Amino acid sequence: MLKTLTFTLMHFCIAFGVTYALTGSVAASGLIAAIEPLCNSVGFYCHERIWQRFERGQGHRIERPAHA
Repeated sequence: MLKTLTFTLMHFCIAFGVTYALTGSVAASGLIAAIEPLCNSVGFYCHERIWQRFERGQGHRIERPAHA
C-alpha cells in the first residue's frame, strides 16, 4: 500500500507540472492533477493485485511433457 501512496504523490506532482506547463492555469492543473493520478492509482492497485494472482498461479501449474 505504501508503494501505491508514493506512486500517487509522484504522479500528482508530474500531472500538475505537465498540465501547468501546457495551460498556465493553477486551477486546471490542480483539478487534473487531483483526478487523473487518483484514477490511475486505483488502476495501478488493481493491476498489482491481478498480477500477484497471476504470478502465484504460475507456481501451481504442472508442466506436462511434450509428446513427440
